[in-house]
Amino acid sequence: MSIVPSLFGGRRSNIFDPFSLDIWDPFKDFPISSSSGVSRETSALVNARVDWKETPEAHVFKADLPGIKKEEVKVEVEDGNILQIIGERNVEKEDKNDKWHRVERSSGKFTRRFRLPENAKMDEVKAAMENGVLTITVPKEEVKKPDVKSIEISG
Repeated sequence: MSIVPSLFGGRRSNIFDPFSLDIWDPFKDFPISSSSGVSRETSALVNARVDWKETPEAHVFKADLPGIKKEEVKVEVEDGNILQIIGERNVEKEDKNDKWHRVERSSGKFTRRFRLPENAKMDEVKAAMENGVLTITVPKEEVKKPDVKSIEISG
């Protein structure tokens, strides 16, 4: 057993491995929400991974949303400086003749919110979806350099 996690994305499910990606939830079959505080209806939230980088020109967000169409996602600006991504991954229809062996893909609603700094031009936000990746670009205002006036010192 390796004590170093795989650097190449390999998933392991060994209960003795502290770096295992499978987390056992003893309450998963109970009708109440799980012990992690995340209900099944909002479990897709966990999978809405978002990267946020700041360039000299803009704030750029990239969200991995595999299997979600652009019609199933909303990008909103709230309270002037809060960027909000809302979406829903629908549950696959079940056939009574199907026998499921494992269900790992999450479904349900997700929401991600980001408070942007004052230099963000919230009225010029652009969003695009390509190959399951949502890219949101929020341009930045140019920072005005203060006018500096030299004062001659007498004496």
